Amino acid sequence: MRITLRLVSVSLLAGWLAACSEPPKDPEVVVYTSRKDHLIRPVFDLYTQETGVKVRYTTDDDGALITRLAAEGNNSPADLLITVDAGNLWQATEQGLFQPVDSEVLTTNVPANLRDVDNRWFGQTVRARTLVYSPDRVQPEELSSYEALAEPAWKGRLCLRTSKKVYNQSLVATMIERHGEEKAEAIVRGWVDNLATDVFSNDTALIEAIAAGQCDVGIVNTYYFGRLIAEKPDLPVALFWANQDSSGVHINISGVGLTAHAPNRDQAIKLMEWMSTAAPQQLLAEQNMEYPVNPAVQPTGVVTAWGEFRGDDLNVAVAGKRQVEAVKLMDRAGYR
Repeated sequence: MRITLRLVSVSLLAGWLAACSEPPKDPEVVVYTSRKDHLIRPVFDLYTQETGVKVRYTTDDDGALITRLAAEGNNSPADLLITVDAGNLWQATEQGLFQPVDSEVLTTNVPANLRDVDNRWFGQTVRARTLVYSPDRVQPEELSSYEALAEPAWKGRLCLRTSKKVYNQSLVATMIERHGEEKAEAIVRGWVDNLATDVFSNDTALIEAIAAGQCDVGIVNTYYFGRLIAEKPDLPVALFWANQDSSGVHINISGVGLTAHAPNRDQAIKLMEWMSTAAPQQLLAEQNMEYPVNPAVQPTGVVTAWGEFRGDDLNVAVAGKRQVEAVKLMDRAGYR
């Protein structure tokens, strides 16, 4: 019996010593992201350089990542979901894919209208969707708001991107929140009546159509404008900040949420907090000509030259909350 007990003790001791001798697992964070590799890799590389924490990430479309995260459930390796448009973040929240984060750093650095009311997701960059026009055929004094583009003065002069894109769905969702469904539908019908040509598949094609004389004015995300002007600096188009006398420019975000079953929860929160601070904020925004979500951080480069604007102060979650209503409204109005 004594021999047996000794053998067991020796065996347990050997196991304990082996466990103690195993090198600790290197800290890491696993991220699912719809941001393009060339936009997000420099940010993660900088974090690893500063902290030694490895960031493993998978890129895909927003819908595919949300579906994957839901299917994996508590077996998911993902700690964070980074996506674009508050509508996508809201959808992920509705499916129970995020958990709340109690962080003074995040609530200080991210304004209340750019994060979930229960702190389940936080904005990372701001995207402005505003008017672009031909300075050869339109005087800035003629422009004012998204709503005004439904007026008869713009008959045959308006270009729009397809309603199938979430960016326009979010804009219309915000209009429903502000004006009510009936007035919002009248505005969208006015847009459709004023179209100069069929809707475009992307903002870049829309801007080029204005430059080519197919139409005089349209609605785009500013970073598409910035990319195109960087390639073609003499393109005859200009930006106009919409709704400065009313609701402010329609804004949206790229954002991040901590997954419901994050295996590396503490490390993931540290990454979220770090990404809301000055240096990564500038890098995040600069990569795609967007705006920092942290109001203490100024935009850089060409973005600054576009001038300042007042953004809509509605919580961007409205984009998701009213997304289904917006899609149905656009369909009824004939906006394809």
